[in-house]
Amino acid sequence: MTRTRRRAARGRAPLALVLPALLGLAFLLVPFAGLLLRAPWGTLPAQLLSPGVGEALRLSLVCATLATAVCVVLGVPLAWVLARADLPGRGFLRALVTVPLVLPPVVGGVALLFVLGRRGLVGQHLDAWFGVSLPFTTAGVVVAEAFVAMPFLVISVEGALRAADPRYEEAAATLGASRRHAFLRVTLPSALPGLVAGTVLCWARALGEFGATITFAGNFPGETTTMPLAVYLALETDPDAAVVLSVVLLLVSVAVLAGLRDRWLRGVA
Repeated sequence: MTRTRRRAARGRAPLALVLPALLGLAFLLVPFAGLLLRAPWGTLPAQLLSPGVGEALRLSLVCATLATAVCVVLGVPLAWVLARADLPGRGFLRALVTVPLVLPPVVGGVALLFVLGRRGLVGQHLDAWFGVSLPFTTAGVVVAEAFVAMPFLVISVEGALRAADPRYEEAAATLGASRRHAFLRVTLPSALPGLVAGTVLCWARALGEFGATITFAGNFPGETTTMPLAVYLALETDPDAAVVLSVVLLLVSVAVLAGLRDRWLRGVA
């Protein structure tokens, strides 16, 4: 009886809440519906194969994948430090790691420019010693995307490491496994769902990055013009191409969220 009453109580929603909820849902979904209705579905294959759109797609996929690889190499050890290392001020360090999540991407691009630019704190030495200049290059796109996307991976992997039972690692240590071996064979597999979820979110965020990219890497067709930047340019000259690129980004985002919902986020939870 109690369970039945609870279900009945949950089923009754006041009209004063239902109406704003429906308006909020429409506010979020109607623009996407308008974009899909506006898409030139008949000429979509030809648009995707056009030189400008195809180059932006290729560059976006390559840069997002490279940025994700950078995030995995640097972010997984950082997540382990945040989850397992006994460091003073670890909470403050975690807050600093999550700053790019709330920081306007343009500000992140400006920060990268003043650090890694030719006259930046680090960039001037890279240019003088190694002849390496990152701003306004394809490598700069990768750096900008990695800077913005890495917190997604770190947070996901840290949560998975915190949820993993450390007793398995202790058992591996008692059996003679080194810390490196225990991390690769015990810790990392136990955190695999969180790692996969974080990697996919990181890749999707890198694919859609705009503000830090245009500020730090510029907008040079064939070199730094990714899909979001191509959408921005095409709105003035070729609206159909802008809609096509927007639809591609929308479908990728929906596919990523659907995949995480069905498989990996359940494993993390």
